[in-house]
Amino acid sequence: MKLAVIGTGYVGLVTGACLAETGHDVTCADIDADKINQLRKGIIPIYEPGLEEIFAANVTKKRLHFTTDVGEAIRGALIVMIAVGTPPRPDKSADMSAVFAVADIVAKNLNGYKIIVDKSTVPVGTADRIREIIAESTTEEFDVVSNPEFLKEGDAVNDFLKPDRIIIGVNSERAEKLMKELYAAFVRTGHPVIVMDVRSAELTKYAANGFLATKISFMNEMANLCEKVGADITAVRFGIGSDKRIGQYFLFPGVGYGGSCFPKDIKAIITTAQEYDSPLQILEAVDRVNSVQRMKIVEKVVKHYGDDLSGKTFALWGLAFKARTDDMREAASIYTIEDLSARGATFQAYDPKAMDEARKVFGDRIKYFEDGYEALSGADALLILTEWSEFREPDFDLVKRRLKEPVVFDGRNLYEPARMRDSGFTYYSVGRA
Repeated sequence: MKLAVIGTGYVGLVTGACLAETGHDVTCADIDADKINQLRKGIIPIYEPGLEEIFAANVTKKRLHFTTDVGEAIRGALIVMIAVGTPPRPDKSADMSAVFAVADIVAKNLNGYKIIVDKSTVPVGTADRIREIIAESTTEEFDVVSNPEFLKEGDAVNDFLKPDRIIIGVNSERAEKLMKELYAAFVRTGHPVIVMDVRSAELTKYAANGFLATKISFMNEMANLCEKVGADITAVRFGIGSDKRIGQYFLFPGVGYGGSCFPKDIKAIITTAQEYDSPLQILEAVDRVNSVQRMKIVEKVVKHYGDDLSGKTFALWGLAFKARTDDMREAASIYTIEDLSARGATFQAYDPKAMDEARKVFGDRIKYFEDGYEALSGADALLILTEWSEFREPDFDLVKRRLKEPVVFDGRNLYEPARMRDSGFTYYSVGRA
C-alpha cells in the first residue's frame, strides 16, 4: 500500500520506518525543511535502538521517502496517517491545532477515497472533528480511523514490529478491511488486531497510559512508606509481582514518570473527564503523587547536606527521562538540577545519549562530560537519575577515589544497600533502608 505519514517526530519516524519494513511504500512528510533535509541525508533526529538500521535499509530499497510537500504526499497515498504532536496547553488539555491543521490540508488534497488515520494521541471526539473539517471542503469519499500507537521509548521498534495488540477504531467496513490488510503481516505472527468503534479506540490509549502511570505512582507511594516503617520495597515488589493478577511490570519505584506520553496524557484525560463532569479521582491522585515523587532525591540531598548547597558540586549520571532514549521531556534531571541549583549547587553531568538534548535545556549552566568517571572528579556526591545499563556495575573503587566523599543518591535502586555500606559508601536509594 502507499502511505503518507504526516509528522516526522518520534511516532511518525518509527511508524513510517516500521511500515516500510513490512513492505509498504511510505512517504513521511513534514513542514520542517531542516528536519526533512537531515532525514534525506540519513541523519535521524532522535535516538531509538534499532531505528537507524531499518531506516537505512528501507531508504536504500526506496520504500521510505521524505518530503516537505504535504499535499503531494497526501495525493499519492491511500492511507494518510496523522502523527503530529499534541502538546499540553496551559489548561493541561491537549493542543489539537497541529492535528486540525493537517486535517485542513487533507481536505484540500483529497483526490479520491482515502483513509485518514489518527496515530497521534488525541482526546475522544477528535475523529469526529477531523471528519467535519474534511467534509466542509470536499465531496470525495473518505473514512477517519483511530489507530493509537503503544510504543515505549527505548523499545519502540520492537513494540511496533511485535505488538501486544493493534487497536483499530473504525465506523465503516471498507476502512476496516483496508486497515486489516495494512497490518496483515502482524496477524500472521499471531498478534491480535482488535477492532472497535472510533471513540473507544481513542479512549483506549489514554486508559492504557493511565493504568500504567497508576502502577508507577502506587509503587512510589509504597516505597515512601517502606522508608518510614523500615521495610524494603524490593522485597515488596517481588511479593506482589508474583501474583498473576498484578504481574511484574511497571512495579519499579524511582523518581517518578516522565517523557513525552505519561505526563501530558494523564493531564489531558483528567481535563477531558472534567469537561464531561466525570472526574477521574484516581488519576488526579496519580498526577499529584508523581509531582511529589520526582523531588524525592532533592529531599534526600537537602536532608544530608542542609538547605544551603553553596559550594557543593554533584556528579549526575543520567539526564534522559529513562534509559535507551535521548528524550529529556519531563525528565527527573530537569527538576533535580533546577531545584538544587537554586540552592547553590553546581553539576557535572554524563548521559550516554542525551547530552545534546540536555544542552538544549540547560545550556552552559552545567558541565558536561563524555565519560561518567570524569564527571565524578571533585564532586561531593553522585546522583543517579537514569537506569542506563552501564551504570549497573561500575568500578566502585574508582568512584570512591574520584568523589570528595563516598556519597551516592540512587534514584533508580541500581545497587544493593548492604554492598554499598560494606564498600564504605553513604548510600541513599528509594524505599529501602
